[in-house]
Amino acid sequence: MQKLYKTSFFYLILGIICGVFYREFTKINGFNGVTTLRVVHPHLLTLGFIFFLILTIIASIYKLYEERDFGKWYTTYNVGLIFTAITMMWRGILQVKGLDFKGLNHIAGLAHAILGVGLIWFMIILGRQLKSNENNPCKN
Repeated sequence: MQKLYKTSFFYLILGIICGVFYREFTKINGFNGVTTLRVVHPHLLTLGFIFFLILTIIASIYKLYEERDFGKWYTTYNVGLIFTAITMMWRGILQVKGLDFKGLNHIAGLAHAILGVGLIWFMIILGRQLKSNENNPCKN
């Protein structure tokens, strides 16, 4: 449970830092257009901070961390989210600088695919725990 709380807190701090970076980096470079940097902040706050904050509460009720695949899921999801954020930051920096980023599309696609697998896997884990709790009224 502490691990989930600390992960949520980590993404809160990272999301805030990315928001400040976006604002300051575009201001310093005199950039007024649309850039991918703009969406890194809400991605990290939603898919990181809020997701893990809610997961901390759900996990305490349904004991998700007891699920056999939970550790593997946790690693996969975090790799996907961090990888997605990095590719978005990289692309946004290149956009602000007016540089080519075409080769980044495939890397960003892979990052989003890993994140998508993590989200689907989470729903499978949650579904198994919900079913397990329905069949065993002695569990929380």
